Amino acid sequence: MRMAVVDAGSKTVRLFVADVGRHGLSPVHTVKWRLRLAEHVARDGTMSRAGMGQLAHATAAACRKSRRWGVREPIVFATAVVRDAPNRPRILEVIGAGCDVPVHLLPGERESELTYLAARRWTGRQAGPLAVLDIGGGSFEVAYGDGRTADIAVSLPLGAGRLTREHFAGQDPPSPSQVKDLRRYVRGQLAEVSAQVRDAGPRTVVATSRTFDQLSRLCSPDGDGGTPGARRLHQTPLRRAIKRLRRLPAADRARLPGVSAARSAQSLAGAIVAETAMRTMEVDPVLICPWAIREGVLLQAFESPDRTSRALPTG
Repeated sequence: MRMAVVDAGSKTVRLFVADVGRHGLSPVHTVKWRLRLAEHVARDGTMSRAGMGQLAHATAAACRKSRRWGVREPIVFATAVVRDAPNRPRILEVIGAGCDVPVHLLPGERESELTYLAARRWTGRQAGPLAVLDIGGGSFEVAYGDGRTADIAVSLPLGAGRLTREHFAGQDPPSPSQVKDLRRYVRGQLAEVSAQVRDAGPRTVVATSRTFDQLSRLCSPDGDGGTPGARRLHQTPLRRAIKRLRRLPAADRARLPGVSAARSAQSLAGAIVAETAMRTMEVDPVLICPWAIREGVLLQAFESPDRTSRALPTG
């Protein structure tokens, strides 16, 4: 069955088209529209009219392209950048005006559950007890389970973009005291779920998202990190990378292996979250998983089509 999902995020709007069946999914086409929402989101998360326009334009374009690939009703969803915005109803109204399909707004815990579903399908049952880490722009999802569904699904306000905006505003690079304060804040936010993961003792730990993927490239000796699906991120090189990142302004970070210009400003905050999570959860290394929320949404919709609206609530 040909299906498509449109993921409206803080850095990109991405269309993902796949053939989905009982044995999994096969990617058919993916395309993304880069956004500059960081310039249009206030410190409290309010999105400006210009930011809403960017998001709506890209989402409408993704829906049109989806139809060219044979999917008339793509599943459109938004995560933390919209979910946590004080003017969320207006954002959803503006996005919805350009689409002929509902816009789903994922609660953080549901996002964590669906990412776990995708990672479990990718790793398979042989992975045993599985923990999943996912750093987004606005939130950090952690999930754990020993079966098809997650037993623990948590979403924390530790997205790389959010932390950069809230803790490093106006400083590039941030001061040592700002970095120290962020580390303390992240440790506090992670304390409870880190203890849960340690107690559970996962056999396999995977990390999804562009943040983890880029960190694995940055920490690789050749700047590549190996074949997709086989990259690993270790604590020791990650700590060395943080020391390097914290001394550089964003423009210079973008010249490092694996760090994109679009994410260079938030790369330090993302690295601090990743290292703190791995250290406090006592996991080393983590395996970089190429499947995440988009695959989870499609698998859930295929397997439970009559429950899609409940699984992906509209705004």
